[in-house]
This record gives sequence, structure tokens and C-alpha cells, in this order.
Amino acid sequence: MPAVRGDGMRGLAVFISDIRNCKSKEAEIKRINKELANIRGKFKGDKTLDGYQKKKYVCKLLFIFLLGHDIDFGHMEAVNLLSSNKYSEKQIGYLFISVLVNTNSELIKLIIQSIKNDLASRNPIHVNLALQCIANIGSREMAEAFAIEIPKLLVSGDTMDVVKQSAALCLLRLFRTSQEIIPGGEWTSRIIHLLNDQHMGVVTAATSLIDALVKKNPEEYKGCVSLAVSRLSRIVTANYTDLQDYTYYFVPAPWLSVKLLRLLQNYTPPAEDPGVRGRLNECLETILNKAQEPPKSKKVQHSNAKNAVLFEAISLIIHNDSEPGLLVRACNQLGQFLSNRETNLRYLALESMCHLATSEFSHEAVKKHQEVVILSMKMEKDVSVRQQAVDLLYAMCDKSNAEEIVQEMLNYLETADYSIREEMVLKVAILAEKYATDYTWYVDVILNLIRIAGDYVSEEVWYRVIQIVINRDEVQGYAAKTVFEALQAPACHENMVKVGGYILGEFGNLIAGDHRSSPSVQFQLLHSKYHLCSPMTRALLLSTYIKFINLFPEIRTQVQEVFKQHSNLRSADAELQQRASEYLQLSIIASSDVLATVLEEMPAFPERESSILAVLKKKKPGRVPENDIKESKSPTPATANHSNEVNNANNSASADLLGLSTPPTSQPGNTGVLLDVLGDIYSGNKTNNASGANNLYNHKKFVCKNNGVLFENDLIQIGVKSEFRHNLGRLGLFYGNKTSAALQNFVPSLIWSEEQNAKLSIQLRSVEPTLEAGAQIQQMLNAECIDDYTDVPSMAISFTYNNMPQKITLKLPLFLNKFFEPTEMNGESFFARWKNLGSGNQQRSQKIFKASGVMDLAAARTKMLGYGMALLDGIDPNPDNFVCAGIVHMRSQQVGCLLRLEPNKNAQMYRLTVRSSKEPVSVELCELLADQF
Repeated sequence: MPAVRGDGMRGLAVFISDIRNCKSKEAEIKRINKELANIRGKFKGDKTLDGYQKKKYVCKLLFIFLLGHDIDFGHMEAVNLLSSNKYSEKQIGYLFISVLVNTNSELIKLIIQSIKNDLASRNPIHVNLALQCIANIGSREMAEAFAIEIPKLLVSGDTMDVVKQSAALCLLRLFRTSQEIIPGGEWTSRIIHLLNDQHMGVVTAATSLIDALVKKNPEEYKGCVSLAVSRLSRIVTANYTDLQDYTYYFVPAPWLSVKLLRLLQNYTPPAEDPGVRGRLNECLETILNKAQEPPKSKKVQHSNAKNAVLFEAISLIIHNDSEPGLLVRACNQLGQFLSNRETNLRYLALESMCHLATSEFSHEAVKKHQEVVILSMKMEKDVSVRQQAVDLLYAMCDKSNAEEIVQEMLNYLETADYSIREEMVLKVAILAEKYATDYTWYVDVILNLIRIAGDYVSEEVWYRVIQIVINRDEVQGYAAKTVFEALQAPACHENMVKVGGYILGEFGNLIAGDHRSSPSVQFQLLHSKYHLCSPMTRALLLSTYIKFINLFPEIRTQVQEVFKQHSNLRSADAELQQRASEYLQLSIIASSDVLATVLEEMPAFPERESSILAVLKKKKPGRVPENDIKESKSPTPATANHSNEVNNANNSASADLLGLSTPPTSQPGNTGVLLDVLGDIYSGNKTNNASGANNLYNHKKFVCKNNGVLFENDLIQIGVKSEFRHNLGRLGLFYGNKTSAALQNFVPSLIWSEEQNAKLSIQLRSVEPTLEAGAQIQQMLNAECIDDYTDVPSMAISFTYNNMPQKITLKLPLFLNKFFEPTEMNGESFFARWKNLGSGNQQRSQKIFKASGVMDLAAARTKMLGYGMALLDGIDPNPDNFVCAGIVHMRSQQVGCLLRLEPNKNAQMYRLTVRSSKEPVSVELCELLADQF
């Protein structure tokens, strides 16, 4: 601490040395306690302490706090230092206040008054210290207290440049806390004209402020465009000697240039005036030209500064997307970086070219670098660069190069990093479908995909190939032949068995004429995989077998023997047991005509957006180019296999229990509609308790999700679909009658007292008293969060089935965390607020608990994302920790909440801490999330 030694605070230096020389934690604590007792005695007993001594003791307290110990005194002495005229004493006072004083402290009024005195001072050093303190605290109280003084300082002609610079940055900090602090009207133009200031430091700080203001109100600050272009032009055309004080390794004002280029990216187009637009294009051309010049220095700082400006200029060119010449030149410049020695440059070049590939002007120019990009995908040492190369290949793909790119990606997939395989599979599937001129090629690609990377092929991918085959007659025979050959491989992935079982069950008859793929051979081939598969896949194969009885009557006996096997009829899995027994009876009792009707071929799927594309967009939001795939999202083949098996047998209640109901578009009255609406097909075991036992009911599973099946038994299925915005919520309850008889006197009623309604207001719409057989009805519920609450409302559903009264009581998933608004913040802001909220035990809640199973951080991350708060990556020093921020919206107030989940892999334990400005909220949110683990 050179500043400390310069002031001659020998006692502080000795104390720090003593702490460093401690041999144990106990010795350190003993020395600190001794020093705290000494300081406390000095502050209480010695009334003659001068400014130097107060500064020394306050410095010691600050050092002790930074070591991790709580400090509960000395605040008043620090405040007294603010009135000193000595810079060193005032500096230490401000430093102590910035770090230790809570915004709820009783001293805050004294602090604000001292800061106001310094802001009015004619000493620029004192003004700067006050501004830095305001920015460090950055609270709403500070914003309200100085909403007039700081803007005046910023635009006043008497203010020194160094103070203006600090005022702009301080105002930016407060604007992020309270956006109302920036005055409008004439202040707008005065702030904008700071871009013309003679002092480059003022312009740099003002550009950061204006960029934030533009994001909030672009129209009001539109006048900044011409001034920003003018300032950028002067910098770009300047020699490095013209801006000597702001030149970094021969690059004039690189930081300001980058800020101005980013500011212009807030507008589309950035300049409506032809003159301004022409001047901006000249600037961008000049930056591209300078990139081609020989470097003025061999040092890495020079190339870093020059390339930073270049990449930001290219980002602006891509944003404008209106100048073909500039776009092509930018693409060529980036192409040169693909072979650069610097890994970061190669990564950035690939990333920027991904955006260029989506422009009609530069798409062809990007395709010229296809071979180099393929080489990057295969040969790069850094996995993030390989990932970026895959992204670029996906973006540059079109009809002319689709087959080549898909084949290269398939070849690389066998040796690709595990972290990128799943995403590559999705991209290959999308490209194969989008650019397939011959759907036999598409079938080959998807089957190869399953063969190469079966574990990474999501359900959406193999659902999709089934949709394509069912909807296109010309490819059905080829698909049956190809999948039959694929199943003959010694090692066959389970996803291949699923596809094979589904397609052969529908179209196996198209290849049965060849003795090599006769009905008996098909059946034996599929059944040889049966005992190696999961229960869900076995259930699908059983549906295939009943299909075979209809397609190939000659193997009826063989199939029936499988249904009769003890492992099926007595299976521990209720779904397998029920399918085997009901399919056996169907094959024995039903005539050939009935079988042909019940087990007829699947109808075509309706046209909707591809679910594969939706999955990819969710994984890479904002980075996936739009695709024109318009095919439908299929119902789940695994549990809804061969849905036409019950297409014309609605009188069979057991068929509904098998999950074989018709696709939603074909029969809008059955339970399949509910499953489609929820997007969450339930696959749990069925209960045989007709009286409404709720062993499938767990309302707390909805803490981290909004849609799904809330309750299910033999008689009824109750699904939930909900959405929330601020303190308002809407919840849809879907009641599906699973029986062959109507449910009479159907009355859902809310259990929620007036006292509870004062905290969570509920409005429930009524429904019709009769729920017809196989039908579904919807009931809407509106909720408003008025104040914090702990319990959730309950529903009592009463009805009569076969003249027997039934009643179901269940809790609704209207938890407090549903009213979260995610809040983004950086590490500095988070830990400053975390410290402030942790000053009182009443503001925080903590639970330490053991993981319910094997600790899975990926699953934990999914739960944290579904909890409603913003997951702040890269904030915590420990990468395994989860850090979140959010605001709970209520009618009368908003409660800010911060959360940390700290997994301990060795002990298989979690520590969950929630901090908020209201104790009941902290406790309830902590309890809710802890239950999920």
C-alpha cells in the first residue's frame, strides 16, 4: 500500500505485517480482536483524536473488514473524515463509506449532506471523490438525492473536464439503478453535444452514457448520430501524432472508436441523411483500408487495438446490411483471419462471418471460404473455435452445398467433442430436411445420424423422420427397407430400434415380398432387440407387434406367444403389462375386419413449425438463422405409437389408457388434446384406484416449470398451463374425462379464505356441470400477487361417476416465485447488493441440505433456469456455484432478491442462501427451491 506508507502511517504498516506473520487462523483472530479492542477504546475514550489518527484507525478497520471480519463501529468517525480539507483523510473516509456503509444506515443523511458540500466545492479533487463515492454506492437513494446536482455538473460550462468525465460515468451508474434520474427536454441536446467536447476523456465517458440512454429512448437521442459520425470521422482520419495523449500503440483513441461504433448500432439505418450516411461509409472504408496496411508495431497491443476497431466496424457493416461493397470487403478481410496464428482472431472471424452469411449481399462471398471453415472444424485445437466453425457451416449452407456440408459434418461427428455433439445432430437434421430434394437422402442422413451419435439424438429428431416418412408416400418403401437393413447391425442403438419399430409397424408390408425381409424375419429381427431396450421402447414394440397381426395374419401365433410371456403379462411396469394383456385380447376376440379398422395406417401429420428448429433456437437464442421448415411437431411416437389403432374405437376406455389416442387434430375431444396443449406428455404409472386416489399428484414439481399434468387417475386427468407477468398470473386447468361415461355434477371449487385472498387475489371462472365421455374442458383462473404469502390455494373437484360421488382435493401451483422478473446485473453490482442485503439476519435465509440423489449440476442448472430468476453466469469465483437475481412483483411493492446455490461435490451437499429486503420472502423462496433438490 504505497499511498499508506507515503502518509507515514507506521502503525497501520506494523499491523498489516503482524497479520501476515500470523502462523494460524487463531493467531490472526486473536491479533485482530486485540486491535479492535484498542480502536474501540480510542474512539470511545480519547476525545482528542486528530484527523491523522482517525484516518489510521479507519484504515485498520477497513483492512480488517477486507479480511472477512464484521465491523460494527467506526462509521461515525469515517463520516467525520469527510469534512476534512486534507485529501488523504477525505479519501479514506469516502473509501470506508463506499465499502461498509449500508444504504439503510441511519448515517446516510449525514453522508448525503457531506457529499453535497463536496459537490459544491471549487476543488475538483473533492468533487471527484464525492462523485466516485456516489457511483460506488449507486443506490436509488443516491439517485434521488443527486438527481439535480450531477446533470448540472455534467453540462455546466464552468465544470472542469476531469469533473465532467467523472460526472458522466457517475450519472451512467445511477441511470442503471434509477432511469428517472436523467431529465428530458433541453437537457437531451446538451448531453448529446458532449460528443463535440474538446476533451477526449469527456467524449469517451459521455459516449458510454449516451449509449445507455439511446437503448432506453432511441428517438429522443437520435440527434447523436450525426455528431457520433463526425467525431468518428475525425478520429479515423487522424494521424497517431494528432491525438498523442489518446493514442494507444499507434492507434488513435481505439476505445472511443469502439464506443462510437457500438452507439451507431442502436439505429437501423444508423443515418437517414444521405450526407451523414456517406460520411459514415467513408469512415468504415478507411478502417478496412487501414487493416490492410503493414503494422506500425510488432507488439501484440498494436494489433489488438487495431483489430478491436476493425471488428466493431464490421459489426456495424453487418448491422446496416445495406452496402454490398462493404459487406463483401468485410467478408474478405475476415477470410484472411481464418488462417491467422491467433486463436482469438480465428474465433472472432468465424463468429462475424456467421452473421455475414445471413445477408443476401455477402452470402456468396462467405461460401468461398467453405474449405477453410471445414478444415477449422476438423483441425482446430480449441473446441470453442470448432464450435464456431460448425455454426458458420450451418449458416452458409444452401441448396448448392448442402450435401457436401452435411456429409462433412456427419464425418466429423464420429470424433467430435461430446460438448457439441447434441447441437451438431440438431443442425444436421435441420439442414437435411430443409435442403432435401430427394427424401431418400434425408432418410439416409437421419439413420446415419442415429448410428453415429445415437446417444445425442433427441426425441424431436427421430419423431421428425417418422413424420416425414408418414407424410410422403414415395419414400415409405425405401425407409422400411433402409431401417430393416440398419437393424441388422450387431450393435444397434435404441433410437434406431424405435424408428425401426415404428416404420416397420406401418410399412413393413411394402418389403415383405422379399424372402430376406419376410414377415417372420421382420418380427424376429425386432424381437431380438426387445430385451435390450428400456420399458418405453418395449411398449412401442408391443404396438408394432399388434400391427404385424393386422399386416401379416400368418404370424399371429408367434406374436401372441410374445404377449403371453410371463415377463410381459406379469411385468412390474404397468404400461407393459396393460399393453400385453389388452393387445392379446384384441388379437383373440376381434375379427379381421375389426382389426383392419382399429389398426389402420397412420394419418398424415398436420403442418406446423419444426420442433427440431425450436429446440436449436432455445439452445442458441439469437444465433440461429431462420429456416423455412414448416412441417408439424408430432405427438410423441413413444407413448402415442400408431395412434390410429384406436382411431375408430372410442368405446374402448382401455385404449385411451395405453396412450394410443388419435392425434389432436383428428379428434379434439379426447385426452390427446390435453397432452398436446401442455407439451408435456405424462409417462408415469397408472393407478387402478377408481375412487380418485392421487398417488400421481405432486404440485411442488411445478415450482420450476409452468406446464404439465397436475393430477391423474383412472377417471380424470387434470393438466395445468400457466403464464405470469409482473404481479399478474393466468392459469388454465384442463379436465380430461378418461372414462366411457359422462361425469355428472362436475363442480370445481376454490378453497381460499378472505384473509388469504387479501394477499393472493384469485378469480375463478365456472365450468359446465357435465364432462362428457372422452371430452376435455378448460377452466381459467386469474391471480394477482398483492403481498407476500406462504400457502397456496387448493381446489376441490367433486363429480358423480356411475352414480358414485367422487371428490378430489389438490393444491394449485401458484407459488411466490411465479411472480419473479429476471434481473441482469454484473458481478460488481451483485456482490455490492449481496453485502447490503446480508447486513441483517432478518433479510436472509439459508438452508444446507443433502442432495436427494447423485449430484447433477446440469439438472440443477435446468431447475435454476425454471425458477424464474436470471441465472448470472461467470459472476461467482467458483464456476460450480449458481448465482441468480430477480424481483418479486406485488401490487404495492417490488422485492429484490438475490440467490446463491453452492454445491459441495465431495460431501454431496448443497448450501442455498436467499437474500431479499423482506424476511418472509427470503424464507419462502428458500424453502420452495430447496424442496426441488
